[in-house]
Amino acid sequence: MLTKVNKLREYFISLIDEAETGDELQTLKVSSLGKKGEVTALLKTLGGMSPEERKAAGESVNSLKNELEERFEIKSKQLKDRQNSITEQSDTLDVTLPASGRRAGVFHPVAETYHEIIDIMVGIGFSVALGPEIEEDFYNFEALNIPKSHPARDMQDTFYFPPTAEHPEGKLLRTHTSPVQIRSMLKYGAPLRVVCPGKVYRRDNDPTHSPMFNQLEGLLVDEDVAFADMKGCLQVLMNNFFGKTLRNRYRASYFPFTEPSMEMDVECFECGGRNPDCRICKGTGWLEVCGMGMVHPDVLRAGGIDPSEYNGFAWGMGLDRMAMLKYGISDLRIMFDGSLQNSNFTGGE
Repeated sequence: MLTKVNKLREYFISLIDEAETGDELQTLKVSSLGKKGEVTALLKTLGGMSPEERKAAGESVNSLKNELEERFEIKSKQLKDRQNSITEQSDTLDVTLPASGRRAGVFHPVAETYHEIIDIMVGIGFSVALGPEIEEDFYNFEALNIPKSHPARDMQDTFYFPPTAEHPEGKLLRTHTSPVQIRSMLKYGAPLRVVCPGKVYRRDNDPTHSPMFNQLEGLLVDEDVAFADMKGCLQVLMNNFFGKTLRNRYRASYFPFTEPSMEMDVECFECGGRNPDCRICKGTGWLEVCGMGMVHPDVLRAGGIDPSEYNGFAWGMGLDRMAMLKYGISDLRIMFDGSLQNSNFTGGE
């Protein structure tokens, strides 16, 4: 018995010293001290010995068992300490190494929409025109056929700045990008094709409205422009933006700066009107995308253009709304809180 104990001691101590991982050490522990382990098997043989032999053999086997348990514990601590040291070294920043880079970002959904629509309109001959966000009353209202007494001003309650000596009526944060159309007509005259993107401001704040939002308007002024020209232009824009040919419809509406005026709807690009539970159109089958109309003669005059020689059309759309429709965003406020976790938008290439 003593010979067997000594051989097992040498065998398992050697294997414990050579173990490189915690898994190896655990396997050794099971094979030696487990229920079916070799040391345990020796203990089971003690029952067949005489009392004198059993005492001496039992002391020897128990001594081996205790020694191995101690060695397993010491080795386990050594392996853990070594692993911790390796982990600490790997977490240390080596400033001499080449940069590992960072994940490439994507455009914000509104910026993605902005670029897509601009690219489409430039492709059919339009230029981009920009203007100030702090605007004068003349460009924001008066020149657009909205005098001070006009009820349409109630629909665009905005943010005003205090009067100054230079501007006794005070300036305001523009409520639409239409002032850029007036400035473009005064600067360039006719013929003219421009799109006017930018931030606008109104006193709204709910899941579908924000005090600041993004808008894009278009203006075409030329000789003998027809309503059909406007419809064709907008159809090209919508089909290219949503990536497929969509049915459309027009509803009579009212805007002070166009006459006649219409609202444009396109069929739901997600379900085509076939899904009553559609997340995009809510089962209606149609999406309202923009307001449009033939430019009012008074607006042309305010822009320095003779309406007896030229006419044209204009339209306007919310870039935020277009982004919400295309990317399935249900709450406008998500796009302004800066958290990617709240949106399923992954961006374009």
